[in-house]
Amino acid sequence: MRLLVTGGAGFIGSNFIRSVLNAHADVTIVNFDALTYAANPENLADVEAQFGPRYAFVRGDVTDATQVLQTVREHHINTIINFAAETHVDRSIHLGARAFVTTNVLGVCTLLDVVRQEGIERFVQVSTDEVYGTLALDDGLRFTEDTAFAPNVPYAAAKAGGDLLCRSYVVTHKAPVIVTHCSNNYGPYQFPEKLIPFVIFRAMAGQPVPIYGDGKNVRDWIHVEDHCAALDTLLRTGIPGAVYNIGVDNERNNLDVVGAILEILGKPRSLMQFVEDRPGHDRRYAIDATKIEALGWKPVYTRDRFHEGLERTVRWYQEHRAWVEQLRTRSEEINAHLPR
Repeated sequence: MRLLVTGGAGFIGSNFIRSVLNAHADVTIVNFDALTYAANPENLADVEAQFGPRYAFVRGDVTDATQVLQTVREHHINTIINFAAETHVDRSIHLGARAFVTTNVLGVCTLLDVVRQEGIERFVQVSTDEVYGTLALDDGLRFTEDTAFAPNVPYAAAKAGGDLLCRSYVVTHKAPVIVTHCSNNYGPYQFPEKLIPFVIFRAMAGQPVPIYGDGKNVRDWIHVEDHCAALDTLLRTGIPGAVYNIGVDNERNNLDVVGAILEILGKPRSLMQFVEDRPGHDRRYAIDATKIEALGWKPVYTRDRFHEGLERTVRWYQEHRAWVEQLRTRSEEINAHLPR
């Protein structure tokens, strides 16, 4: 497999590259990333030295068709997985949707055209459960692959646009595309605008931890290593043209997650500070992952092992203080104008 990983310098992409190179000696990877603010080359500082000719980095933008095509041809790519995306919901709300539409829709269209033109064997579009909208706290329902799209924030709408383009290329052009919808990830190397690293960074510094609304919004939390294993499964045994939901049936509300982090760090719950809820804040996400489980994928950090996975994540950030301080400062500068 000669694999192009777009957006590979970000949180999930960098974890995926490390995981696949360690697991499969028959895979070579080209990491194609524009290195926008949430990407960090330091996430993969050890990979090039460790894997030598099996790994290469190309700085590029997925909306640049010429550059994507040139990279695919020069490296004889036969498989593509797309992590490249604008992902921060708050930025899509308060700064506008244009950058999200550009990367999450036009970027996907560019990749799909290259897939058709170059006869790529498989293309995996990594998306989000947010395209499905929201569930009620107490209805017991879960998102399935047949749940209708109903995005409530610009980020989710842009991701839905890219996913629907994938569907159209499957139906119209028989493109070998797989689309995934995953729940909220946590783990090492995550940019601190997202909830869990944001709380860890603030708590370690003894700063107040803002909580949107009443803090009872529920997400299905999945460790990034389990997500990467699921994507690896789909690259090898997923059915082209299919959609797969990825989750671990680990529903937790924000209060419980923040409280658990504070407990692990030995910090008081008084650091929690309730703030005005954000617009379009979905109440609950829940994933039915039966379809991908039928392929043999099984997560390690299930509901019963969430605290173990969370504790391991907190310890990682504690043990990488230089990385944390660099990212914390950078994040605060970038997002200083966003409401909290």
